[in-house]
Amino acid sequence: MSDTDTDGGQALAGADGLRAGRGAAAVALARAAFIAAGLVTAYYLLPLDEHLTAGASLLLAGGLLAVLLVFAWEVRAIARSPHPRLRAVEGLAATLVLFLVLFAVAYYLLARSAPGSFSEPLTRTDALYFTLTTFSTVGYGDITARSQTGRVLAMVQMAGGLLLVGVAARVLASAVQTGLRRKLREPPAGAGPDEPEAGP
Repeated sequence: MSDTDTDGGQALAGADGLRAGRGAAAVALARAAFIAAGLVTAYYLLPLDEHLTAGASLLLAGGLLAVLLVFAWEVRAIARSPHPRLRAVEGLAATLVLFLVLFAVAYYLLARSAPGSFSEPLTRTDALYFTLTTFSTVGYGDITARSQTGRVLAMVQMAGGLLLVGVAARVLASAVQTGLRRKLREPPAGAGPDEPEAGP
């Protein structure tokens, strides 16, 4: 086999790998968008008729535990994925949107059960808006928590958001590195053991 044949084969394999990588990226971005859209749609469609009671508070605590479990599952999936960077994007989308939707639900239920907890009554969109402005630390000031419960809930969200951004980003980056190291150790798909070339 000549060097020209080998170079042509490598170029063809590189082009196929590039196409496969682009396809995987498109699928990962589509899945992340689908997860985010699904969670936000569920937020708007779920019947949230009850007030913020002890049961609803337990539901929020259970939801936050679910965020941690989803995050732990995502870390394992990233480390084992053939495309760890793309899987990290999906994992971050799922974890982040679930976290934000949980707090939007809590604010919405609090506003319904204790009018006056916020500077104005909250619709679902208002609750999601307040959650996003609190998470992004923009805090325009048009909606503010006035009750002690609302302020404690906002502080828990702020602390959780800082942990999510700081600690979770580091953990996800570590999982990506683990996945990349694992990927480098594995032989490419379809590659068998090296066979010695036949002599002249």
